[in-house]
Amino acid sequence: MATSNAVWGIDIGQCALKAMRCTLDADGNMVADAFDFIEYPKILSQPEADREQLIADALQQFLSRNEVKGDKVAISVAGQNGLARFFKPPPVDSKKIPDIVKYEAKQQIPFALEDVIWDFQRMGGGAEVDGVALEAEIGLFAMKRDQVFRLLEPYEEAGFELDVIQLAPLSIYNFVSHCLITDGPAPEDYNPEDPPESIVVISIGTDTTDIVVTNGFRVWQRNIPLGGNHFTKQLTKELKLTFAKAEHLKRNARQAEGAKAIFQAMRPAFNDLLTEVQRSMNFFHNNDKAAKISGMVMLGNAVKLPGLQSYLSKNLGYEIMDLNESTWKTRISGPAVLSSPAFKDNILAFGVCYGLCLQALGQSHLSTNLLPREIITQRLVREKKPWAVAAVSAIMLAFAFNLFFVVNNWHMVHDDRSDGNTTWADAMRLSATVKSQSETLMGNHKKSQDRIVFLDTLAEEVAGNKDRQLLWPELASAVTGALPRSEGLQSGEVPDVKKIPFNLQSELHISYVETQYFDDLNKWMTKELWKDHLQDLKFIKDPNAVEPAEDEEGNTTAKPADANKKPDIKGGGWVIEIHGYHFHNNLSAMNDSVGAHVRKTFMRELMYGNIDLPTKPGLDPQLANFTLKELGIKYVTMVEEGQLEKGHMEPNPYHRGPVAANNNPGINGEFQERPGDGPGIGPFVPEPQLQPRENNNDDGEPQFLKAPRFVFTVQFCWQEIPVTERLKIQKDAQAAEQANAVAARGGN
Repeated sequence: MATSNAVWGIDIGQCALKAMRCTLDADGNMVADAFDFIEYPKILSQPEADREQLIADALQQFLSRNEVKGDKVAISVAGQNGLARFFKPPPVDSKKIPDIVKYEAKQQIPFALEDVIWDFQRMGGGAEVDGVALEAEIGLFAMKRDQVFRLLEPYEEAGFELDVIQLAPLSIYNFVSHCLITDGPAPEDYNPEDPPESIVVISIGTDTTDIVVTNGFRVWQRNIPLGGNHFTKQLTKELKLTFAKAEHLKRNARQAEGAKAIFQAMRPAFNDLLTEVQRSMNFFHNNDKAAKISGMVMLGNAVKLPGLQSYLSKNLGYEIMDLNESTWKTRISGPAVLSSPAFKDNILAFGVCYGLCLQALGQSHLSTNLLPREIITQRLVREKKPWAVAAVSAIMLAFAFNLFFVVNNWHMVHDDRSDGNTTWADAMRLSATVKSQSETLMGNHKKSQDRIVFLDTLAEEVAGNKDRQLLWPELASAVTGALPRSEGLQSGEVPDVKKIPFNLQSELHISYVETQYFDDLNKWMTKELWKDHLQDLKFIKDPNAVEPAEDEEGNTTAKPADANKKPDIKGGGWVIEIHGYHFHNNLSAMNDSVGAHVRKTFMRELMYGNIDLPTKPGLDPQLANFTLKELGIKYVTMVEEGQLEKGHMEPNPYHRGPVAANNNPGINGEFQERPGDGPGIGPFVPEPQLQPRENNNDDGEPQFLKAPRFVFTVQFCWQEIPVTERLKIQKDAQAAEQANAVAARGGN
């Protein structure tokens, strides 16, 4: 653990190791008293480079020139290796924010929480009224655990003890907020509808570029896969150079012969970087309409490439904010460092180190730490070991004194006392008596418990028998209620063909209803049946369904059901098959005909309808509303969809003339047998009963009317749910809803 007030901020990049040491003076101001810049012989991302060895050599060289023992050490992690998310919780008690963040972390982090190291912080701004956080924004940051430990390996081998691990873009945010944004409003005056102006920071590294936009209170960051190497590779491609020669030419472009040709060769790289930055800024503005940009800051040694800053400033429309020695001196002192030629030559590369030192000294806006908690615990244990040894020694000494008194007391009550006193034996006999009484009472208690279990089981059986008597009548009522009726007709009323022609009648004619019990409903739910069910769901929409939410990039998290993976139905149940037909086939509006009519009426009601049912027998039963799903009806599917029988002829109930030999002439004069209405659980539409006339003469009415018919078969499974269980489920759901409402109001 650190013993001094000095801190080191170390940034291991792809091209060089940058480090800076800072302290706080008596007035609490930052003082830089040491720095180091160690460039690798090769860039770490080059194919022939030994990354681990190059980093190890740089750390050993750093330790040979600097003393870190007793100082805090903070290191950075490249932005592309971590995850940063920001979200706004609802107005809630501040004490409950950690619970909300943990839930949000499970949703936002695409890995199991035990596989990542994560931390969070409430950002600046917002308000708190009576302990309730309003307009708060939470920053959530994470990194995979195995990546963190791989990052720690070279430091552990070199003998470092790290105190802070921070993402590089967030260190840049701390640096900019402290060094450049010095005239922002107080946190209590922050207005999210009219925020202060923001600064765009473009930190160009060797292989990637970090874009950070901040107004001192809020931060947005993005990493793009373009960096200084992109310009070097463009030169190797256009000028046919080796990588080393192209890198040297890029760094000395102004002094090289044919400078114009060099910049012309790098123009595609300029354009690629500009395109990615513009795309990122457009995305930022689309997500934060109120943000206003006041200027742009560029970091990293790659920005020293001639013309790069002016090119981006001109095309992006942002004014470049100069970041030089004088700018640093406004917020940090240390002449030995700030006046050093080596520091001034690489000053644009030390922004991350500055931000790390701020955090280690407790002066930063953002203080999250991705250092594994087990490492912190090990250090605390190691630091407390001397105190633990002293405490154990004191306890052992106390035990020794206690043993002396225990032995003395034992001799005072033992049977072998010289005075013949049998205090110990009397106590043992009394203990045995109490033990016997206790065992007797515990046995009686066990018998009483067994009796209670027996009575509870008996009561459940008696109540269950009463519930099961209602199940089939309830199912019959539910299916009957789901059958459609023509507009204006009451239940059981037969439509008049002169007022409502056959092709406009909504009624379904049920031919038969069959039932079969399956011990395992998965034997019924085949892959083909599952595909048919999903196809039906495309036509039958849930009226209570909520559209899936979109993320910040416009994508939904809802996943469509997999047609190749049928559901695993737990337990057994009944399969109900209903076969029937209807005449609702308006040929002038085929969008509402044939199978669509069954799906939009009968099947839709079976899936999403509800019904009032009695909850107890009697002349005045209490009614409760249940959805058909709560009754146990599931997976309603049309398993057979016949062709539209356009030539079907239906008897005219108004015909009173001579009757043909058969009651249903088919197409081309042939006769077809009309299916009879079998017994079922739905209402059946009988033939209209007209009053007889005085004679049976032909009244001009045709014997048959054309009624295009559609035949269908629907199946669904039914798992019995007794009424007492349904009422309990509804009661539990209401209690949970009330608890959620109370939690949303902050517990008031």
